[in-house]
Amino acid sequence: MNSLSRFADPFYCITRLIIGLMFACHGGQKILGFPPGGHGDAQGLMLVGGIIELVCGFLMAFGFLTRIAAFFAAGEMAVAYFMVHAKMGFFPIVNKGELAVAHCWFFLFVFFYGSGRWSIDALIARNKAAPVNTPGA
Repeated sequence: MNSLSRFADPFYCITRLIIGLMFACHGGQKILGFPPGGHGDAQGLMLVGGIIELVCGFLMAFGFLTRIAAFFAAGEMAVAYFMVHAKMGFFPIVNKGELAVAHCWFFLFVFFYGSGRWSIDALIARNKAAPVNTPGA
């Protein structure tokens, strides 16, 4: 099993990219009507949710401000579950809230884990930690 551990962070980063892009697609459908299948004319809380999904999805996908984006995305999914799905029954399988619950828990994991090595956050941290060559030192 230890031989697979070396792939854990790259696999996490790819998973973060894919789920982030899928989450952004939900926001794009609500706001822009793209990808096809969405309304594109969201209003009120649906518009706010669409903006959070679009922006936070892209931020998490590319690993920029990842923890902040994951925090807001997890909160949005919790609100979506309790305001929309929970009214239709207690169990997520009954009220069609499985995706909201799964997204919420994944985003909480991202919030605690961070962006991983393949991210803009990691590039910024690496550049800040780079030693500065000063002449005459």
